[in-house]
Amino acid sequence: MKDLTNTSNELVAQIFADYHQSVFFYIYKKIGKKEDAEDLVQDAYLRLLEYRAMLRPDTVKYFLFTIVRNLVSDYLRHFYKKQEVAAYLEENYQSQRAGDADACVIVRDLQKQELMRVNCLPCQRRKIYIMNRFEGKTSADIAAELNLSVRTVENHLFISRKEVRNYMKQCI
Repeated sequence: MKDLTNTSNELVAQIFADYHQSVFFYIYKKIGKKEDAEDLVQDAYLRLLEYRAMLRPDTVKYFLFTIVRNLVSDYLRHFYKKQEVAAYLEENYQSQRAGDADACVIVRDLQKQELMRVNCLPCQRRKIYIMNRFEGKTSADIAAELNLSVRTVENHLFISRKEVRNYMKQCI
């Protein structure tokens, strides 16, 4: 068994010496990156060492180039998938940023339109609408503050919301 292992190790060492440069140039031509090509050459010989029990002098060269071809295919598949994901993320980021900017402009315009319409409301209705919509006060709070009944406040809110809503529909 030791003799077979030594023979296999010698065979891999001989193949490394004979084909290292050819394997490197083959990989480099396919992927175009020197550092990655060197890494893949090392991976190919490490994988070849894993199969050393199966190696025979007449087939080791073909076995090595099959390993190299598979490593290059895996590398390129991973590389293009990574590029695809990066492009997808970049595209979504750009469209989201553009959408966010557009949304902000639209929201600001709508807010201006709402304030213009609110300013046209009668004084009491305007005061109640602003207290409810912008200050977050409830009908009961507004009624207590303005010395009105809750029902009166609710009626003013109902009418003012309806007027503002109809105006905003026309703006949109």
